[in-house]
Amino acid sequence: MYTIKDLYDLDHTLAKDYLSGFTYPWEALKGIKDMILALGPTLGEDYVEREPQVWVHKTATVAPTAFLGAPCIIGPNTEVRHCAFIRGSALVGADCVVGNSVELKNVILFDHVQTPHYNYVGDSILGYYSHMGAGSITSNVKSDKKLVVVHNGTEKIETGVKKFGAMLGDHVEVGCNAVCNPGTVIGRNSNVYPTSCVRGVVPENSIYKNSGEIIEKI
Repeated sequence: MYTIKDLYDLDHTLAKDYLSGFTYPWEALKGIKDMILALGPTLGEDYVEREPQVWVHKTATVAPTAFLGAPCIIGPNTEVRHCAFIRGSALVGADCVVGNSVELKNVILFDHVQTPHYNYVGDSILGYYSHMGAGSITSNVKSDKKLVVVHNGTEKIETGVKKFGAMLGDHVEVGCNAVCNPGTVIGRNSNVYPTSCVRGVVPENSIYKNSGEIIEKI
C-alpha cells in the first residue's frame, strides 16, 4: 500500500519516467534536483527559462512577489501566488496552486495539486489532485535527527534517509493545520481530519481522525 504503483498515477507528472525507476517513493527524494536539471532543457518552446534553471510554462501565473529558486519547473496553468517561496528542487505540475506564503523544497507536485495557504512542503511527493488545507505542513526531519522509519502497524520500514516529509497518494485531502510527521504515507482517496498529527501509513480510502483511529471511507 506504500509503493509508487499503489499511490500514484504516473501519467499525471513530468516525473513519470524518473519515478518509474523506483519501487518506493522516498527512494526518489535524493535525485529530485538532478532530475529537474536534466528535464528542464528538454521541455520545449512552451516553457520559458526565466532565470538560470528556472523553467516556467507560458500559461502559468507567477506573482511578482513570489520567489522561484533554482532548479524548479512550474507547469501549465499553475498559479504561484503572493509571497510563495520555492526554495529549489521543486517540480510543480499542471493546474496547481502554490499559495500565499507557501514554501516548497525538494518536492514533486503532480498535476492539480493545491497547496493554497501557509503550507510547508519539504522532501515530499504529492499525488494527482491532492490538497493540503490551510496551515497544514509536512515535517521532514525527526527531532532526534535520526534516519526516518516508516511505521505500518508493527512493520517498520527503514528508508535510509534523514529528510522525508510525506507521500500523499492521488486525491488525498489533508485538513487545516494538520501535521504530517516524518515518514507519513497516505494512501489514495484518503482524508485527514483538521489539526491531526499524522505518522506512519494511512491506508487508501480511509479517514484519519486521530492517532489510533482510522476508519474506512464509505
